[in-house]
Amino acid sequence: MNKIADRLQSAYDKIGLISQKYGNSISNIRLVAVSKTKPVEDIRTAYEAGQRAFGENYAQEAHDKANQLADFEAIEWHYIGPIQSNKTKILANSMDWVQTIDREKIARRLHEQRDPHRQPLNVLIQVNLDEEESKSGVSDQEVLPLAQAIIQLERLKLRGIMAIPQKSESFEQQRKSFAKVQACFQALKSQYPQVDTLSMGMSGDLEAAIAEGATMVRIGSAIFGPRN
Repeated sequence: MNKIADRLQSAYDKIGLISQKYGNSISNIRLVAVSKTKPVEDIRTAYEAGQRAFGENYAQEAHDKANQLADFEAIEWHYIGPIQSNKTKILANSMDWVQTIDREKIARRLHEQRDPHRQPLNVLIQVNLDEEESKSGVSDQEVLPLAQAIIQLERLKLRGIMAIPQKSESFEQQRKSFAKVQACFQALKSQYPQVDTLSMGMSGDLEAAIAEGATMVRIGSAIFGPRN
């Protein structure tokens, strides 16, 4: 097997072991392979090894890769970067998921620009519960009003919450941050039972995220190698 396939298998093995440790089912956790800045050849390799969901951080790059790999019908594209208003048009029809909705304006633009003949675009609300100025996302008080606005847009499908908590080397602090996100997710789910996705956790905080109930994790360099 090649290096990418080996690393991909290692990532799934790690998710499985952590899930077992905390009494979760690995079948309830989806892995998004973060392929930003990586060539399409690497994505093809991961796809051929069985991976289907890929995450991109830059709108034009995401759009271009989706076009280049349009022959892979089962591929699933997740946009996980900040969204500028002038980039919504190229994301609306090239992505399957947009995980970083933090403004009603962005949601409305994606809705208006999504092809009505396509399936609704899956979206997550990005939260920033640690209130880091360098990161996008809404506060816990802003989640439900934004959700209410998104629910009205028939070309979007609200699936849940995404978070990138404050970086910490402390496992206890990581769990504390993820527990706040989980509480926010449960509050959203209590209002909208169709919500089913909690996207949180990367290579450095994977265990804490799964321990606190992540249903989707995002792993990049551990699969594709260090970024240039």
